[in-house]
Amino acid sequence: MLTHHHTREIEWGDCDPAGIVFHPRYLAYFDHCTNLLFTQAGFEPTRLQARFDVIGYPVVDLRTRFLEPCRYGDEVCIETRVAEFRNSSFTVQHVLKRGDTVAVEAEVIRVLVGRQAENSLGMQGRPVPEEVRVAMS
Repeated sequence: MLTHHHTREIEWGDCDPAGIVFHPRYLAYFDHCTNLLFTQAGFEPTRLQARFDVIGYPVVDLRTRFLEPCRYGDEVCIETRVAEFRNSSFTVQHVLKRGDTVAVEAEVIRVLVGRQAENSLGMQGRPVPEEVRVAMS
């Protein structure tokens, strides 16, 4: 499976008054890493939209385990990969490490979606293209 590794330093604005990362910030990190993974596979978001007539891959389910706190100035590495593809959905796994210590694990289910109909605000699932599946394998 294609795996993306992203290293970042925890910033002051990521932390709560207790000095640890405010939990929603992890979700922003993971969203960013999903986009980086797709880009690494050759499907940056705008190319994915244009080539396959989709508008994105919103989150429909999320499970997160917070194992160790991260603090301002910590350097972390986030490993991201697609663990499973279904028809229009896929499961993305994220493992955030501080050194050799796993601090956060997340499993995020996303659905590839397109517009329901012309001039509609609604969305509907679209099958994940075989080309995308192969690039992520």
